Amino acid sequence: MTRTLTFALASAILAGAAIAAPIELGPRPYYLIDRMEEGALKDKLMACQDMDMTAQKFSIGHRGAPLMFPEHTVESNRAAARMGAGILECDVTFTADKELVCRHAQNDLHTTTDILATDLGAKCTTPFAGADGDTPAVAECRTSDITLAEFRTLTGKMDAANPVGEIVEAYMDGTAGWRTDLYAAMGGTLMTHAESIALFDELGADFTPELKSPSVEMPFDGFTQADYAQKMIDEYKDAGIAPNRVWPQSFNLEDVLYWIENEPEFGEQAVYLVEWSEGFDEQNAETWAEDFAALVDQGVNYLAPSINMLVTVKDGEIAASEYALAAKDAGLNLITWTLERSGPLTTGGGWYYQSVAEAVDNDADYFTVLDVLAQDVGVDAVFSDWPATVTYYANCMAQGM
Repeated sequence: MTRTLTFALASAILAGAAIAAPIELGPRPYYLIDRMEEGALKDKLMACQDMDMTAQKFSIGHRGAPLMFPEHTVESNRAAARMGAGILECDVTFTADKELVCRHAQNDLHTTTDILATDLGAKCTTPFAGADGDTPAVAECRTSDITLAEFRTLTGKMDAANPVGEIVEAYMDGTAGWRTDLYAAMGGTLMTHAESIALFDELGADFTPELKSPSVEMPFDGFTQADYAQKMIDEYKDAGIAPNRVWPQSFNLEDVLYWIENEPEFGEQAVYLVEWSEGFDEQNAETWAEDFAALVDQGVNYLAPSINMLVTVKDGEIAASEYALAAKDAGLNLITWTLERSGPLTTGGGWYYQSVAEAVDNDADYFTVLDVLAQDVGVDAVFSDWPATVTYYANCMAQGM
């Protein structure tokens, strides 16, 4: 069932026009470059403004292009492909009938779809209850609360919620001011994982599915974690996708080791995701949870730390962190996440930039961070919520996997 395109999804794909259309970056990369401080990096980037841009694997669409489009929708991923993202992501979770779908978390339907405005809201793990005085609004809706058929009736919206909303409409109206609802007004087209494979292949992009941690206890109705990890890979095999086009990801090392052992062709490019946690210091090895040499010995080739783990400030300038240099020295390939994700750099950039907050003060610094990640850290690819920025850099600097 998941390998059959619905009429709505097929129509949405066909409406996307020619797959081989020229890459269109739009004004944002040029806007950022114009506002960079004078110097060699700005001069180099300025010199590339008349280049014919091409899709680049260095540029990964993080859930598509969710800075402005509802994440994990056909529309979001088509936008990312048009901005030259050479790899696209489907975060993978499952429904009540154990079908794989694209959602950032198993329990995010209340913030990423219109489920609360439908009759399916009554099936949520925690149905909506509006804010009452100092008590914030609550809701939790899981893909495992509904069947695939029910999932298909939903539409995507910008990932947001207003905790002081007293009614559903107010709760759903929480999009951050630095994002937009302009491209969400008509709703986004949701996808199963198998449908994302068909779409990304049609767009000429490669794949980086992330197996999400379940919100339900596993096994789920007999569905084990190993079943889950295997089913995700099986959908690429069923679609005839070559393993070297797939970078399967997980924050769970056991998933990565499962692929390495049981699906070695796919395990060759399996990505172990890690993130900044309390007490972590990018310059102090005693605070690091990862044993890089042990990971390599276990067959892990790709490590994907969050950006804040890979950069630091040295002598007032953004630089590669000791963590990044140690990981590279151990022989790990690095991918990082997520550029243009957590808000304007004019106000520090939020969680992703906490290790360099003192050195960033405007959005043009995205290119400075990107340059350090590419040239000093030596990452293979960068996830972005607006892939045009990374695509521009990759074309200009000849970066790529």
